[in-house]
Amino acid sequence: MPDSELDRLRDRIDALDAQVQTLLNERASLAQQVAESKRKLEPDAVFYRPEREAEVLKRVRQRNSGPLPDDDMVRLFREIMSACLALEQRLTIAYLGPEGTYTQAAALKKFGHAVELKSLPAIDEIFREVEAGGASFGVVPVENSSEGVVNHTLDMFMRSPLKICGDVELRIHHQLLSCGTTLDGIQRVCAHQQALAQCREWLVRNLPHVERIAVSSNAEAARLARDDGSIAAIAGDTAAEVYGLTAVAKNIEDDPNNTTRFLVVGPDTAERSGSDKTSLMVTVHNKPGALYSLLEPIARHGVSMTRIESRPSRISKWDYVFFLDVEGHIEDDKVAAALEALRSEATLLKVLGSYPRCEL
Repeated sequence: MPDSELDRLRDRIDALDAQVQTLLNERASLAQQVAESKRKLEPDAVFYRPEREAEVLKRVRQRNSGPLPDDDMVRLFREIMSACLALEQRLTIAYLGPEGTYTQAAALKKFGHAVELKSLPAIDEIFREVEAGGASFGVVPVENSSEGVVNHTLDMFMRSPLKICGDVELRIHHQLLSCGTTLDGIQRVCAHQQALAQCREWLVRNLPHVERIAVSSNAEAARLARDDGSIAAIAGDTAAEVYGLTAVAKNIEDDPNNTTRFLVVGPDTAERSGSDKTSLMVTVHNKPGALYSLLEPIARHGVSMTRIESRPSRISKWDYVFFLDVEGHIEDDKVAAALEALRSEATLLKVLGSYPRCEL
């Protein structure tokens, strides 16, 4: 390409960069004006609106014509929205730490980087931190496509007043991290028990005689690997960067579609976005047909159920709590009618939250 043509293209890029920067600052100024208007109307105004965010990002995806992929465009706009929201109110997000966990990555994917992240060592501590007002929201893992539900998260909803106000799915790619550059010299592999299970077949094939040790988190495994050259950790790219480790084997998960779903918990449920789902906790007496009595009103009112899990109630022996996800918002007519019918069958019905459906 002649230098003159290259210079012309670069000049055009520079001019577009200047326009983009001007427009971004104009958007940020409007966000500040929105905040001022909200504070005048309501001193304790809520600035983060999950349904508004979902609506904006849905339009971004719909109008994208490339060449940037939809997911890249959505990620860029999420960061723009994150930075603008920080001018209105800086959010504090509690997540399951330590630094470098997949939960941290999920929090950043959901809220962008213009937030204050607070690492906590246990799921129950995240709930307590949000309940006490020490964090705006919490992000906790709830299920993995390979290994199933995270029981501790479900159990917390039995006693917490917090609502689910969003969720996020993260494609999980496990790396084998080490201080070295090869598999030689690895005597132990450390990871969270779920990560070990998700890489079981790879470990059997490639490191059959190496001891596997379950630890509290993959980030903790990365910390151990940093301090001991005989230890390799199963963790993600973020942990590799944080702890200065090398990926001696990449994408070692047995299922290439390995995905973990995380919940965003906060004090309030989200308003309707037009593409929502609702999470419920239901208990019934242990009797013949009990499960049918839960499902029949949902089917009768034309509501689609997308998930059901059961947990021991911990109140009486052999009684169970059912966790259900259904499509729609509690303000939708069909969902409201189904819940009204369900209340007459259940001994307890608790709406855990209605919130916009997430997209990968």
